[in-house]
Amino acid sequence: MRITQRAVALTSLQGLNRNLDAVSRLQQQLTSGKQISAPSDSAIGTNRVMQIRDDQAAVEQQARNIDDAIGWLDQTGSTLQTMLEQTRRVQNLAIQGMNGGSSAASREALATEVSSIREGLIALANTSVRGRPLFGGVTSTGQAYATTGAWAGDASAPVMRRVSDNEKIRIDITGQEAFGAAPDDLFAVVDKIATALTSNDPAALQGGLDDLNEVMEGMLSAVANVGSRGTRLEGLQQINSDRALALSGQLANTEDIDMPETIMRLQMAQVGYQAALSATAKTIQPSLLDYLRS
Repeated sequence: MRITQRAVALTSLQGLNRNLDAVSRLQQQLTSGKQISAPSDSAIGTNRVMQIRDDQAAVEQQARNIDDAIGWLDQTGSTLQTMLEQTRRVQNLAIQGMNGGSSAASREALATEVSSIREGLIALANTSVRGRPLFGGVTSTGQAYATTGAWAGDASAPVMRRVSDNEKIRIDITGQEAFGAAPDDLFAVVDKIATALTSNDPAALQGGLDDLNEVMEGMLSAVANVGSRGTRLEGLQQINSDRALALSGQLANTEDIDMPETIMRLQMAQVGYQAALSATAKTIQPSLLDYLRS
């Protein structure tokens, strides 16, 4: 088979183009810092990158959920602590009222302060985060308690946050769980104490104090419950951060180039291309006779 000058030129040109493509691809990798710029660069690598990015998106959402949950529980714990302080004040006022030497005016002043504290407790129980009451469950009314002290929430479902691929954590506590259920909840008991002070009824006042102690025990239990969930979330926050860092490393190993290695490969490809170009130029020196033969 006769090999013409044209065939030699085409073969040489194809080889040069392949070398030039290799140089161009390496230059693009150095410019972008990525070894995968298109699915055609590596089908397996592209699939791996897509999986890692999906995992990263999930981890980022879980991190936002954890932050939201921690904020919710921190506010809940802080509100409960404030309400406990106010409730202790009611307890102290009731004990003062038990003093048989108190005048009617003194008892009326104590009752007025207790009633005022009750109003403040109801306001605190309606504390909300982004428009949702902390102690209202899944209510859509925007309030956990009416001004009368009656619970207006909805305990049909817990408020949950997904904090990992396999775990959800409840972030709310209803008013009934924290302050008791009617007719023996915090606000009814405080109202009972105020009434007993006004009417100078020692037996009713003692009963109110006993009921208040039970309610306070429930509130302390709620504080402990919220605190334990907050501690759990702090641990999950660190795990989430570690996982995000690991995924970033996996993505870099899959997608990013090894800069020194890529520079060396580019230099070798450039040297190879220049050598091939020089060799081709020396090999292909067509004459008029070669042209006529082809």
